[in-house]
Amino acid sequence: MIEPIITSVLDTDHYKLTMGQFVFNRYKDVPVKYAYKNRTDIKLAEIINEKDLREELDSVRELKAKPEELDYLRTQKNNGKRLFNEDYLNFLASLRLPNYNLEKRDGQFKIEFPGKWSEAIYWETPSLAIKNELYYRALIKNFSKEELENLYNTGNQRLDYKLNIINENSGLKYIEFGTRRRFSKLWQDHVLKRMLEENPEQLVGTSNVFLAMKYGLKPSGTMAHELFMVMSGIMHKNDDEIRASHNQVLTEWWDEYGYDLSIALTDTYGSDFFFKDMTQKQAEDYKGCRQDSGVPKIFTDKQIRFYEEKNIDPRKKLFVPSDGLCVDKMVDLHNTYRGKILQVAGWGTNATNDLGIKALSQVTKATEANGYGTVKLSDNPAKATGSKEDIERFMKIFEYDPAKYKFERCTY
Repeated sequence: MIEPIITSVLDTDHYKLTMGQFVFNRYKDVPVKYAYKNRTDIKLAEIINEKDLREELDSVRELKAKPEELDYLRTQKNNGKRLFNEDYLNFLASLRLPNYNLEKRDGQFKIEFPGKWSEAIYWETPSLAIKNELYYRALIKNFSKEELENLYNTGNQRLDYKLNIINENSGLKYIEFGTRRRFSKLWQDHVLKRMLEENPEQLVGTSNVFLAMKYGLKPSGTMAHELFMVMSGIMHKNDDEIRASHNQVLTEWWDEYGYDLSIALTDTYGSDFFFKDMTQKQAEDYKGCRQDSGVPKIFTDKQIRFYEEKNIDPRKKLFVPSDGLCVDKMVDLHNTYRGKILQVAGWGTNATNDLGIKALSQVTKATEANGYGTVKLSDNPAKATGSKEDIERFMKIFEYDPAKYKFERCTY
C-alpha cells in the first residue's frame, strides 16, 4: 500500500500554525467555509481518481500530532519567548479536522470545508498538496523507466541552473515557499536538500514546518488573505465596519505576535487601500510587507514611497515578493532594489514544481465567514474572488479601481 501523501500535521505552511493560534485565541468558534478552486481549464475530475482523493482527505482527518512534533513547536521562539502557548498545543494535539463536502461538476471537483474557523483553517495546505500530487501521479502513471528518468533529469538540470544563478548573486536571500503546489512531497524534500547544499547562506528558511524540523531550518511565514477576509464577516454591521476590519487585523496581529512576525500582506483589497489604511505607528512598527499579486517593481516603488512619505528609512524595512517568482525575476528585483530596501524572496511553485510538466494553479480560500460571503480583490483584478454582488460592494467600500492595477502573468 502506498503511504498517504500527508503523514504529519507539520507538513503544512508555517503561517497556518501562527494564524491557527491567532484564531484559537480570539475567534475559534466563528463559522467559516473554505472552498477549493482550480484556476486552470484542466478537468481534474477526469484525471484524478475520486476514490484516491477521498482516501487522502480522509487520511488527513485521522492524523494526530506526535509528541515529538509538539515538542518541536515548543522550541519555536518569537521575540525571545515561546511562539506557541500550551493551551494551543493541547488543542492541536486533540484536533481532528472537520468533514468536507466533495462532488464532481463539469469535469472539476467541487470541494468545501465548512466548520469552526479554529478547525477548518488547517484544510488549505494539505488539500492543495494532495490534489497536486495525485494529478502528477496520474500523468506519469504509465511512464516508462526511461521517461521517468528523463522527467527527473529535467527537474535536476533546471534546479542546477537556478541554484547556480543564485550562487552568482551572493546577496540574494530567499525562503522556500513551495508546499502547496509541489510536484510531490519527495521532490520538495529533494529540492530543499539541494538548496541547503548549494545555497546555505542564502536560504533563509522554509514555509514547510515538517521539513524545517527535519533539516534544522527556520520555519518561516507571514499571514494570509483569509485573516482579512474572515474578519470582514466578523465585523459586518455596515460598510464602515467592514472597512475598519482591515486595520483590525493589523492591530490584533501585532498585539498577538509583535515585531518578529510583523510582515503584512498587502493586497486583500488592493495595495492602494493597504497603504492608505496602515497608520504611521504601524508603518514604524511592522517589519515589512509581502507582495502577492500585481507587478513586483510597481509594488516595491509604492512601498518605498510609502515609507519615505512617513519619514521612515525604507532601507530598514523588508520587501517579500512571493507571486509566481522565477530565479530571473528574483535576481532582477535583488539587483534593482539592493541598497534601497531589504529583500527576502518567497520562492514557491517554480522551485518545487519545474520538471517539464505544466504546473497547476489552484487555491483553497475562505469563501464564507459568520454567514457572510467573503471577498478578495488583490493587485491582479483577474484573481478577484467572491460573488459578483459582494465584489461590487467591496470595491466601493475599499475604493478599489481595477483599472489602476497592472499585473504580470505567472507561469506556474
